Amino acid sequence: MVWKVKNSTSAKVDRFGIAIDQVVLPNGEEKTFSYLDFAKGVCVIPITENKEVICLKQYRHAIKSWEWELPAGMIDSTDPTPIDSAKKELEEETGFVAEHWLDLGSFYPSPGSTTEEIFLFAAAGLTPSVQNLESSEQIELHYLSMEELKELISQGEFKHGAGLAAVLRYKFLTD
Repeated sequence: MVWKVKNSTSAKVDRFGIAIDQVVLPNGEEKTFSYLDFAKGVCVIPITENKEVICLKQYRHAIKSWEWELPAGMIDSTDPTPIDSAKKELEEETGFVAEHWLDLGSFYPSPGSTTEEIFLFAAAGLTPSVQNLESSEQIELHYLSMEELKELISQGEFKHGAGLAAVLRYKFLTD
């Protein structure tokens, strides 16, 4: 049963929307429930002709750490579809464009606290283009075999949620 929303307020803080709902639960109890109203996103697992995955090592200020990731980003309101955003993010962050795309579906990284949905893709048939990073992006490119990526994941060094979901979906759909 869907919760009944009695009242809802929202605020915008930088790129985040914060929603606060006064809800009535199925048992009749009233409760305040808040969550982030966050833009949808994309994540791409780029695979070279040598079967290497282009991974990023990116500085993440929120956790003050360099993290292993796959190319990813928010869906821009000017992009008509998630794959258009995925193509743009791949080129901007890696400097590659892809000829072949595989839709890996979408997932909700944290449905208890955010509305964010991330669309996953695999990209192949890569050709060089121009990397075009945002001023706040610090990214190193690394070409890893699937075995090396699996090792990073197994050791807990690759913690990028969307990247983990993309790798898992890719492995399930292609093995």
